[in-house]
Amino acid sequence: MCRLLCSWVRGLHSNCRQRLPRKPPKVEPVRVIVTRPAQECGKWVDALVQAGLSAQAFPLIAVGPPPDTAAVASAWARIASFDAVMFVSGNAVSHFFALKPAFAHVFRAQAAIKTRAFVTGPGSLAALHQAGVDAAWMDAPDTQAGQFDSEALWAVVAHRVVPGYRVLIVRGMGDASMDADVGGGVGRNWFASQVLAAGGEVEFLVAYQRRQPDWRVSDRQFVHQAAHDGSVWLFSSSEAIANLQNAFPDVAWDRARAVATHARIAQAARAAGFAVVCESRPVLADLVASIESLP
Repeated sequence: MCRLLCSWVRGLHSNCRQRLPRKPPKVEPVRVIVTRPAQECGKWVDALVQAGLSAQAFPLIAVGPPPDTAAVASAWARIASFDAVMFVSGNAVSHFFALKPAFAHVFRAQAAIKTRAFVTGPGSLAALHQAGVDAAWMDAPDTQAGQFDSEALWAVVAHRVVPGYRVLIVRGMGDASMDADVGGGVGRNWFASQVLAAGGEVEFLVAYQRRQPDWRVSDRQFVHQAAHDGSVWLFSSSEAIANLQNAFPDVAWDRARAVATHARIAQAARAAGFAVVCESRPVLADLVASIESLP
């Protein structure tokens, strides 16, 4: 009787073990490849990791100081002659303000100089805050705007531009063919044409240089792998995509996935051959949602 009871108990335990649900396999987070310039990559990688994703910096654009600092110094000396300064990117802001002279009391609430600061998106807006610009002197698209580009900025500032209104457009050198703050296409040249059409005046200033990064031997293997292993490429510039294609022309992108922060960038990614391309605003919550929605 005891042996029968023990056998029955052992069988019961065996059945219980068989019926216990197995733990689901651990799902690794999606790896996101952040392609912004090195100066900007770190904060985006950190933000994406904190949001639960795996992120890796792989800058596709190198940014450096301007070739002619005297031109920037001259612009600062004449800053009062401009009604507004349009910065095409956060890099434009940081490099322009890096050469700000001590006597330039501008972009402040109590400043005698009334020059305004125009930017196209939240990244450049954050750079203005970091540079000490008073919010009262900033103009930018609303944070809830559908897109952040020159067209959205013009909708905000068009009423200010009257005949004789002078705008200084601060940009980088080396990106003339990618003539937009976020996506190639109409961008800053379009903005300048709108100012001119309204009777205003435009002057361009190069405050930094853009070029291809100095590639390493290991980068080729990394790119080939990331083009086929399910990684998500995060693009905020058409120029970055062009640099990627020029540096690695033998890579096939027919299995690659990408998230682009503007319609024109998404178009460039599709033209490069990316199989899956999703468009997203350059805001963390939107980017995370877009990345996680990719097939």
